[in-house]
Amino acid sequence: MTNTITYKYESLKSFCEDAFCKLGFSTEDSKIITDVLLLSDLYGIESHGMQRLVRYHKGIEKGLIKVSAKPEIVFETPVSMVIEGHDGMGQLNGRFAMENAIKKAKKSGVCIANVRNSNHFGIAGYYAKMACDEGLIGFAMTNSEAIMVPTFGRLAMLGSNPIAMSMPATPYPFFFDASTTVVTRGKLEVYNKNNEPLHEGWALDKNGKGTTDASDVLKNIVAKAGGGIMPLGGEFEYSGSHKGYGWGMVCEIFCSILSMGITSNHTHIGGKGGTCHGFAAIDPAIFGDSHDIEEHLSTFLKELRESPKREGEDRIYTHGEKEVFAYEDRMKNGIAINVNTVAEMIDFCKFVGLDVEKYLGDVNLEQLKKQSSYE
Repeated sequence: MTNTITYKYESLKSFCEDAFCKLGFSTEDSKIITDVLLLSDLYGIESHGMQRLVRYHKGIEKGLIKVSAKPEIVFETPVSMVIEGHDGMGQLNGRFAMENAIKKAKKSGVCIANVRNSNHFGIAGYYAKMACDEGLIGFAMTNSEAIMVPTFGRLAMLGSNPIAMSMPATPYPFFFDASTTVVTRGKLEVYNKNNEPLHEGWALDKNGKGTTDASDVLKNIVAKAGGGIMPLGGEFEYSGSHKGYGWGMVCEIFCSILSMGITSNHTHIGGKGGTCHGFAAIDPAIFGDSHDIEEHLSTFLKELRESPKREGEDRIYTHGEKEVFAYEDRMKNGIAINVNTVAEMIDFCKFVGLDVEKYLGDVNLEQLKKQSSYE
């Protein structure tokens, strides 16, 4: 079993906010980035939470992420906008885009917003949830560095290209957030940290053959050497590979094509991130009484949960339930952080001059026999 250290949410929040301030972000911007990052850990999505800190730090060092960048609306109508991200932090660009989309949707009923020239923005579901929390239907998606090998291909051409949607319902909102690849790059990073083999059917090596070696796949993605992660549905059309590939293209169109931004296969080349995002906010009231629509969805979700269970199963979840339960548990009992990630956090503290013990306690990593991935 993987070694972890459990921290209270408030401790991690304090660490993250101070960490991003040390990287040059304002106090307010640091709070926004932290909010996105820790929601992932609170929801149990380890791949996009604290373990991403190193990626952001290195992105800033390499010049991919411009700390002082501010998002700018460069084209808009009453129901749409295109935002130039100026190579800024993805969380800041994403928050700006969805906040403005929500404002327009409350006036016009709907708004679609695109962002170009941005960077990794965390979990797509964060932004869909923003709209849902305002009583709207929210959509969010993003392209990324190419990691998806198209059906019948052997070179990664699309990103993980997640699509998220959230809509008000009781007692839990509908909340769906999933990559259009079998798994995300972050999941491979977690397996690599734990020195665990990947599951069969997740990834291809540079020759287009199935592999379970996370380290090799990650190196090939960075080097653009071939191979990568399979689309949802896996390797073959009979298992639905073309469907994941197609949904990846839907995401790409709404992110990079409509914004005239950089497609996944050209991002992260020549010192340029270039990630593109897509957002939509929709007021249910443009279809009728929003309360009645919410009740209609709530009824269907209840019917799904109460429908007949397969033998040996005692529960059917609707999308968003597990996240609610995970959130409640982690706010009460703390967030378990992989010790390899803790090692990265310690090295980060030393690098920028933060007091390790103040934030992370007296941690004996040598006893846990773990090593940091910092260079």
